[in-house]
Amino acid sequence: MESSQLKNIFNIKYVKKCSDDIQYGTAGFRAKANVLEHVLYRMGLLAVLRSKVKNAAIGLMITASHNIGSDNGVKLIDPAGEMLEAAWEHIATNLVNVEDSNLVSTIEHIIKEQNVNMSTNAVVITGRDTRESSPTLLNAALAGIEALRGFVQDFGIVTTPQLHYLVVCTNTNGSYGDPTLYGYYVKLSEAFKYIRQNMVNNGQYVAELLLDAANGVGANAIREFQNYIGTAIAINVYNDGDGKLNHMCGADYVKVQQVPPINFPLKSNVRCASIDGDADRIIYFYMDEDNKFHLLDGDRIATLIAEYLKELLQESNLSLQLGLVQTAYANGSSTDYISNVLQIPVACVSTGIKHLHNKALEFDIGIYFEANGHGTVLFKETTIETIKKAIINPEQSTSEKRAASKLLNIINVINQTVGDAFSDMLLVETILHAKGWDIIEWEKMYKDLPNQQLKIKINDKNVITTTNAGRQCVTPEGLQNEIDKVVSQYKKGRSFVRPSGTEDIVRVYAECENLCDLNKLITDVALLVYDRAGGIGPKPQLS
Repeated sequence: MESSQLKNIFNIKYVKKCSDDIQYGTAGFRAKANVLEHVLYRMGLLAVLRSKVKNAAIGLMITASHNIGSDNGVKLIDPAGEMLEAAWEHIATNLVNVEDSNLVSTIEHIIKEQNVNMSTNAVVITGRDTRESSPTLLNAALAGIEALRGFVQDFGIVTTPQLHYLVVCTNTNGSYGDPTLYGYYVKLSEAFKYIRQNMVNNGQYVAELLLDAANGVGANAIREFQNYIGTAIAINVYNDGDGKLNHMCGADYVKVQQVPPINFPLKSNVRCASIDGDADRIIYFYMDEDNKFHLLDGDRIATLIAEYLKELLQESNLSLQLGLVQTAYANGSSTDYISNVLQIPVACVSTGIKHLHNKALEFDIGIYFEANGHGTVLFKETTIETIKKAIINPEQSTSEKRAASKLLNIINVINQTVGDAFSDMLLVETILHAKGWDIIEWEKMYKDLPNQQLKIKINDKNVITTTNAGRQCVTPEGLQNEIDKVVSQYKKGRSFVRPSGTEDIVRVYAECENLCDLNKLITDVALLVYDRAGGIGPKPQLS
């Protein structure tokens, strides 16, 4: 494409409508939908350039996940189904925020700086959630893609994990799976059904689940899944699209508020789950006989998976490195159980799914989950080959081969490209079925430490800097020592502070053994932050 042709990429319909800068975060750009058209247009342009650089298909997903319905957003998906490369996040942020008069020159700079071969074909795979604003924003993205003569494969309304799956399948010529929605449903559901038909349930497990679909795109997907899963498990769906998206429902609401979603039946000791608006998170919960709420979050899911996979590795006599990745927000009891009881290596990384994913790649089998229920399991190609060889190895015993076969079948239930609420749900249900556990038995693995989070509003969030995966405060100088002194007064106490990525607030996390001490612990830490970091508004106080 000649430089003169680049001048045609300026489109009067998609000029900037807001003066505020928008940052590309872990989940891409998010804002009120009415200011995003120029963002989508420019991300369409960038997706084409990224595709040309990688000589592979790139994904463009329109969603704002667990945000309210009036918000929307967009993120790019790299060829292997992973998050956009960090260096290109900065490029994306700059491109979206330049003035209209500098759009062409900025594109020219990207082409030159990234050595983009403009004669290379570009493919962009697009998808969107069910938000009212998504069709309009898709049109803006398509205009950007077409302006640089990219080829579009639009899959319409899909979950975020489905689009990740479609991208990696397209770029691996189908070796990971059939690059269609039909292929996605068949791969996961057939593996799930095959495993279950070869298992005998002698325990408390009941093949029934109550699911809160957050009134989002996941409601469409689970209805389709039910056509493929059949009678293997009964899934009763609530908040299935008739109500407001993410309003008092969905994984984020249930996790943060620690209450059941609205429009949801409350039956004692019945296994329940909530997904988020774009179906990449899932958390479990139940109500006991005393109407007390019990949460089984991403930490619980990761621990259940880790224990089961370790059992299969031991039974199959395979020497593969199994590891688990968490963030600082993981409950200390889960970390202690994984490290000291299961004796599985645990790594802690900075908040953000891309950090967990990259660290998990270092293990032969890497499990990663955020406490919010976003996570998956990654298997190296060499690991998969080792498992396959074990199944046909004449030196392996029958029981060892059987365990290796179970492990191989488990892999096909997992969407390794990204956290996927439905893939994770099928994996959890498979493991509970194999163990014969109900949700109460699952919860007995370990007891969570009481924990709490607070937000402190400050003048400038940048005065707070951290290290050690966000667990230690570097500045203001001396603040960490004062926090340590407070924490030392509480049994199994832990607390850390970290600045928000988007607001001038500092998040404070605390946990300790005694619930009665928790409020005092977190308030004392919050007061230190308020005093040392320039807090504004009312001072934190004991509730």
